[in-house]
Amino acid sequence: MKVFINPIFPLPGYSAMALFGRIWTRKKNLNKVTINHESIHLKQERELLYVFYIPLYVLEYCFRLVQYKFKHHLAYRNISMEREAYENEINETYLKTRRPYAFFNYFTQKKK
Repeated sequence: MKVFINPIFPLPGYSAMALFGRIWTRKKNLNKVTINHESIHLKQERELLYVFYIPLYVLEYCFRLVQYKFKHHLAYRNISMEREAYENEINETYLKTRRPYAFFNYFTQKKK
């Protein structure tokens, strides 16, 4: 896993972002929880052959945006890929036991 420090990317308000098989960050030091969260996204990207990750993510974000009446934060937090990452970011062994395409399980589940 490669980590790139960049003052512009990710967008303000986000400390890190997994994209194109790398973690992009504005900070020099990321905590273990953030690294684990982004590593879950890297696994999702690989499963979707990198090419399908962004279109699926954006499509679901648009769907959630309408579903949650254009409230960005609610839409973002309910994207299946984000839900999987947030719910498992503190579990350091999650990636070892994670089943392939596990984020699909979060697509139809209602948020608790």
